[in-house]
Amino acid sequence: MKAIVQDEYGEADDVLRLEEIDKPEIGDDEVLVRVHAASVDRGTWHLMAGLPYPIRVAGSGLRRPKAPNPGRSVAGTVASVGKDVTEFKPDDEVYGTCDGSFAEYARARAGRLAPRPTNVAFEQAAAVPVSALTALQGLRDHGRVQAGQRVLIIGASGGVGTFAVQIAKAFGADVTGVCSTTKVDMVRSLGADHVIDYTRDDIADAGERYDVILDIGGNRSLSDLRRALTPKGTLVITGGETDGRWLGGADRQVRALMLSPFVAHKLGTFVASENSKDLMVLTELIESGQVTPAIDRTYPLSEVPAAIRYMQEGHARGKVVIRV
Repeated sequence: MKAIVQDEYGEADDVLRLEEIDKPEIGDDEVLVRVHAASVDRGTWHLMAGLPYPIRVAGSGLRRPKAPNPGRSVAGTVASVGKDVTEFKPDDEVYGTCDGSFAEYARARAGRLAPRPTNVAFEQAAAVPVSALTALQGLRDHGRVQAGQRVLIIGASGGVGTFAVQIAKAFGADVTGVCSTTKVDMVRSLGADHVIDYTRDDIADAGERYDVILDIGGNRSLSDLRRALTPKGTLVITGGETDGRWLGGADRQVRALMLSPFVAHKLGTFVASENSKDLMVLTELIESGQVTPAIDRTYPLSEVPAAIRYMQEGHARGKVVIRV
């Protein structure tokens, strides 16, 4: 099969190449997926570049990547299943997360897949798993968003942000999105009640207060973010990265966790859980029309390096998808 492979850390144009390799072998609880589409997210870059360095210690490989293919989100057709898999059978159409989705075939744990939403194509389905799971869990589990609350989404035009705006609206919140000038109309079209152009206005000086802030982009200080919260508001940080090779901006998350016990605000961060149960929640939101994946560009498998570069440079309005 054709697949993107890498055997050292680095930037996309330097380390990724398209090769012919063997199909992956699956375990008893795994599924072999014939990949129709995949998508790119910040995690893709982290796995490829091996940065910040702590992710290498966490299991990605100290000197070189353990995973030869950094793709994670997938949509496709089940080719075969392991002997312990009862949820799926060959020819089922699925989406979720897997190992090595930038390929014609990929293996996935059954517990990280769900049936593909019936009202979207494979390319739209592939845009969902990592980014929408992050948005859902950030708002529901950590922000505990309730109907009528005022929610601020910083980084509203990106992969996670475009889902967050729509999910917060589905929860009944009054949603304000923060983005750059050229992306204001797009964020408004997703259903945001208000849009702030960060090149013109500063949320800390606007005088508005929010019950929940989901910070996906930017590197505003904790003091600035707290000024924009209601007296007992909640800040959830799941982005705002820097080029730092050791912490990559994660020091802000650490400071938030350390400060939270001593203030009235709830300040925190999280790592998203990849699971079929939450994928089914997203399926319901998509099939009901409350959430629609926003896709900026689609690239063929051979142009994965260009897709990653486009995402990394901050150009994307929504998701960048790989067609296989």
